[in-house]
Amino acid sequence: MALEPLSATLHAEALLSVFDTVEDSLWTYLPFGPFDGLGALTALIDNLNARPDWLPFAVMNGGNAIGFLSYLRVEPALGTFEIGSIVFGPGLSQTTAATEALFLLLDHGFELGYRRGEWKCDALNAPSRAAAERLGFLYEGTFANATHYKGRNRDTAWFGITGERWPELRATFVAWLDADNFDEAGRQRRPLGSFRSPS
Repeated sequence: MALEPLSATLHAEALLSVFDTVEDSLWTYLPFGPFDGLGALTALIDNLNARPDWLPFAVMNGGNAIGFLSYLRVEPALGTFEIGSIVFGPGLSQTTAATEALFLLLDHGFELGYRRGEWKCDALNAPSRAAAERLGFLYEGTFANATHYKGRNRDTAWFGITGERWPELRATFVAWLDADNFDEAGRQRRPLGSFRSPS
């Protein structure tokens, strides 16, 4: 697994093939998708890259893009960044590689000196909320009618990790990703949360 800057030219065709195989429910809580063709996906990727405070990345496996995710709302002056716009194909979702991809973005952000990492999602999106908590984000509250998309209002649940907490959280990721934590079939011996001290 590797990350590289998301490019319509390099990645759109492979991603469209991957996204054609995902469950329709994947798109319920995203402001974009599903895509009706290569042009629509290309336009989205170009739009994401045009935003000055977004940095999207393709998740690569064997030279092929199998998903994407992004830094968004990066605010250097405030020392904050958010991770979002996460779309993982069936071969990536809920895998060790998916966790590693998210860890790499978090680690890089804090390594650059940012003070805070954020995760925001539709308050109804139970899988995303569970993912945030599994990764070590703390729930900070819900903003009612925070945005509007796909014909409905969205309440947004906010989660955060501060720079002060990151060194300890980072150690849990490193321990979880260690090869000794996985058996011969690639199954985890201990879940990520078990490496964290009780809060």
